[in-house]
Amino acid sequence: MSYRTRLLGAAAVFAALSAPAFAADCEVTHWWTSGGEAAAVAEFQKAFDALGDDKWVDGAIGGSGDTARPIIISRIMGGNPPCATQFNPGKDADDLIDAELILDLTEVAEAEGWRDIVRPSSQMDSCTRDGKVWCVPVNLHSAQWMWTNRKVYEDAGLEPPKTWEDVVAAAPALQAKGVMPLSAAQGWPINLLLMEVMLPALAGRDAYVDILEKKNAEAAGGPEMRKVFEAMDEARKLVDPSTIVPQWNDAVSLVITGKAGANVMGDWAQGEFQVANMVAGQDYDCLPGLGHSPMLNTGGDVFYFPKNEDPAVTAAQLKMASSMISKEVQVAFNLKKGSLPIRPDVDLAAANDCMKKGLAILEDPNNIMPSPAQMMQRETQNAIRDLFNEFFTDPSMTVDDVQAQFVEIIENAPE
Repeated sequence: MSYRTRLLGAAAVFAALSAPAFAADCEVTHWWTSGGEAAAVAEFQKAFDALGDDKWVDGAIGGSGDTARPIIISRIMGGNPPCATQFNPGKDADDLIDAELILDLTEVAEAEGWRDIVRPSSQMDSCTRDGKVWCVPVNLHSAQWMWTNRKVYEDAGLEPPKTWEDVVAAAPALQAKGVMPLSAAQGWPINLLLMEVMLPALAGRDAYVDILEKKNAEAAGGPEMRKVFEAMDEARKLVDPSTIVPQWNDAVSLVITGKAGANVMGDWAQGEFQVANMVAGQDYDCLPGLGHSPMLNTGGDVFYFPKNEDPAVTAAQLKMASSMISKEVQVAFNLKKGSLPIRPDVDLAAANDCMKKGLAILEDPNNIMPSPAQMMQRETQNAIRDLFNEFFTDPSMTVDDVQAQFVEIIENAPE
């Protein structure tokens, strides 16, 4: 599409959006409820409310995405849809699209050239089906980060760790001072530690994709995957089950307050450090790929807009989608969220050391890998999550046991 054609298209779209219409109250459902997340979503709300008389009505759902997704889908299928809703890139909205319950964003996406400004291209691919655009990507989140509190290690007479092996080696000294070597949260954070972080960092990117996307059961039962389970066995020995907390941000808080030395969590943890006024590279460190591998996955967040018979709501939905991907809002939102902007043409002079590390890694396309949500059906992800949580919390389950059950899940996983 030529630049002139794009300008004409954008003019047509926004002429339609600016036509007289009643104001709309636009309920937005999401599961961003921690301190850093709330600060970030407030930037979306502020930008949308500034566009006119339409109002953002916050519909935050407590808990994780695993809790929120079924509620959101049930509302949409049941005829009580929100105006907009958060999902992750992947297959979660496919049934809603097939049922013609999601607003088609193709016109505004083409008018603004989303395909040209979104990086990496896989994020737009996740929003595109049958040549049409169904969602707006708003950030690039990566899971492959380990967070450490510098003061904790220095107070124990240790150098801050540079690798996973350093964290393990430092464990006795921290435990002697009453500090947890590793904090953990129940549910999906344990799955993230093993499947999204340890697997690519210790077995390699090829094994990660081979097992999760290609459903290679032989690789799932092979020696490289065994190394991953052995590392997870090592990790669970660092964590007293009684100290496993309910939510991911609780586990990050233990590092922030110096009660734990390290936590493995996605880059959204950075928002919590910022709320605590801690400085990256001074008060805390962020180690991609457990200090081994500078690879990041291409997860993140997207927003879908369920169809609504009220034209005022439809107009508000299109304005919200455009606002979320605009340069100014991308900067404001992602600096608070700890994630990376979905477009590379923004001014990130205010980015901290951890965000700069992430941006540098993404400069090389070979460092980018898909997230599990982009490779596997939700039912398979849930089965793996449950297995890994059982392994992490049940000392009687051996490495052989968990690997055998993992192979069975991969063998039976749908494409």
